[in-house]
Amino acid sequence: MHNDLTSLLLVVALAFLVPIALQYFNLRVIPVVVAEIFVGLIIGNSGFNLIQPEGWVSQLSTLGLIFLMFLSGLELDVSLFKPKKTSQAILAHLPKDHFKDELSTRKPPNPLMLSSMVFLLIAAVSYGCAVLLQQLHYITEPYLFTIMIASISLGVVVPVLKEKKLLDHAYGQTLLMITILSDLITMILLGVYISLQSGNTNSLWLLGLFFALVFVIYRFAARFIRSKFISKISGGGTAQLGTRAILALVLMLVVLSETLGVESILGAFLAGVIVSLLRPSRELVHQLESFGYGFLIPIFFIMVGVGLDIPALITNWKIVALIPLLIGLIFVARYVPTLLLGFWFRFKYASSGGLLMASTLSLVIAAASVAYDLGIISGELQGAVILVCVINCLLFPVLFNKQVPRAQAARVRASLIGANHVTLPVSQDLLQDGFDIAIYSADASIGDEQSKQDYGRFPLTVVSDLDGDTLLRAGAFHTDVIVFGSMDELQNAKLARQAKSLGLENIIVRAESPDLIQSLQSENFNVFSTLFASRMLLKGLIQYPSAVMLIAQDDSLQEIKVHNPKYSHVQLKELPFLGDALILRIYRGDSIIIPHGATQLLTQDRLLVSGSAESIQALKEELE
Repeated sequence: MHNDLTSLLLVVALAFLVPIALQYFNLRVIPVVVAEIFVGLIIGNSGFNLIQPEGWVSQLSTLGLIFLMFLSGLELDVSLFKPKKTSQAILAHLPKDHFKDELSTRKPPNPLMLSSMVFLLIAAVSYGCAVLLQQLHYITEPYLFTIMIASISLGVVVPVLKEKKLLDHAYGQTLLMITILSDLITMILLGVYISLQSGNTNSLWLLGLFFALVFVIYRFAARFIRSKFISKISGGGTAQLGTRAILALVLMLVVLSETLGVESILGAFLAGVIVSLLRPSRELVHQLESFGYGFLIPIFFIMVGVGLDIPALITNWKIVALIPLLIGLIFVARYVPTLLLGFWFRFKYASSGGLLMASTLSLVIAAASVAYDLGIISGELQGAVILVCVINCLLFPVLFNKQVPRAQAARVRASLIGANHVTLPVSQDLLQDGFDIAIYSADASIGDEQSKQDYGRFPLTVVSDLDGDTLLRAGAFHTDVIVFGSMDELQNAKLARQAKSLGLENIIVRAESPDLIQSLQSENFNVFSTLFASRMLLKGLIQYPSAVMLIAQDDSLQEIKVHNPKYSHVQLKELPFLGDALILRIYRGDSIIIPHGATQLLTQDRLLVSGSAESIQALKEELE
């Protein structure tokens, strides 16, 4: 027991030191998991041989693999598979030239359809590469290597796309969707393949029974979490019912999968998908990720490195020759299919996408580990596959970063319907703040030559009328924020409901009648009234004049969203570029956090910031 605890202490201590070392030596380009495998090489069979893969550290490594597969399933955003109404009803009315920018050359098709086409090509080329390896007598199971070659690492691709600010663009969304499809399909195919390798004639029936039971468990869990009894006892404190339920679900599906002869990693992965479908709170997801990535998963990756025997690989010339060959085949299998994106995106970005898609890590390492345990591949072949994964994650994301510049943060688009004494001045203020503004007016006189001198400074678009179809053809609904601010409140309400039916979310409606205001608020619209606003402003000036003046000052109070993964889990006191900016509040999901120096930032946080325009802009450029 003493030796087991000593080994565990060493592994946990190294897991603690690895991210610190990467930060200290400015090696953020190296994925943490790659560094953990490298550390395992140093203390394992390829280095000082300080740890043997047995006892507690081995069992915790197995749990780390299970939790890694669970979190991989949890990362899948199933809502991305649902086509948005705006992509069909609104974008279809826009001219083709509207979609030309620094990344695109034409309007891309439905992201799911385009991603499916690219993934099918990746799978076909991967099968050809696997057959080639079989012909060269490197492998005997081409189907297993087809799955492994076609698998793309979601954990590597997502941070790179976030760092480049590409997830808001159709190009980044397409690459993300290809990665998600790869992760989901190859994971399921891996579980099916390993189950069929058991040699049991009933394996197909048992596999079908397993998927049926998973569906039943999902339906039961969906009803269970909505029950009144659970809502009463699911508060915080020591109960932590949500965390307990999820851990029980993971272990239940793992045990069920092994009982039915299905590989346990498929059960863990589907447990993550179920939890993702149930839409857990951000706080709960953060707890699970902290437990997994903070304890169990680093143990798994370090133990992967411990088990690698590099000297043995080097002595076998055939394995040495396989490593560059496998790197090349993986690159070809991802690069050639992604060239299809060149029909819709500029060739530079289409070809660079193939570089990023060549990143492969967690699932392939897990597949190689499981295949070795089942005797499907040799230990040397397992080591070569893991070494290829490490090289790919060091090489291809760096090449992608050099090829693709960081995208400029997209300007927020706002459509103001109706030109009057309220919308016209607001448009000027928003233009100064960097918004992309368009005002739509049915007043034909505004377009006259005599009026251009008066209205030329406003971003006006004159339309024949403010009817919904007219505005749709004019592109008014292709926006991030839409404001129905005409003097006709009934027309505003009608247009707002049409915008909501088209899939727009950020809708602001002007209304003055109390009954109409109440009706619109009950439909979850954001309503503003000039009479009500004036009343509240006067009341605020009387009661809280300093607070009103703070809000009214230009550029002194702004909201910043944290998108840059580099600053996730970074304490506020460690930010080197605050200047005179002061973070007043942090909005995290439905929670409001009063910040202090030790408060850690998380991606998707919204920061309420006060300070000079220069300091706030510097903070925006780094965090967003």
